[in-house]
Amino acid sequence: MRDRGRILNSLEGVYQSAFEVAREAGASARMAELDFEYQREQIQIEVLLDIRDLLASPETEESDSSLLEKAQALRNITRLKMP
Repeated sequence: MRDRGRILNSLEGVYQSAFEVAREAGASARMAELDFEYQREQIQIEVLLDIRDLLASPETEESDSSLLEKAQALRNITRLKMP
C-alpha cells in the first residue's frame, strides 16, 4: 500500500507542474482553476485515505472497534455537511 505522504506529494507535483506552465503562459484564469482543482482533489484523496486507513486497521481481540463501529465511522467520514 502506498504511503499517504507519497500519494499527496505526487498530487502536489502534478499540480505544480501544470501551475508552472500556466504561469509561464500568463494564464491567470487557468492558475486559479488549477488552484481550486488541487484543493478539491486533495480533500477527496484525504477522505479516501481516511477510509482506507479505517478499513485496513487490524482487528485484534483487544480492539474495541467492531465492524459495525467501523461502518458507523465510515458513514460519519463520508457525510458531508453543507452550511
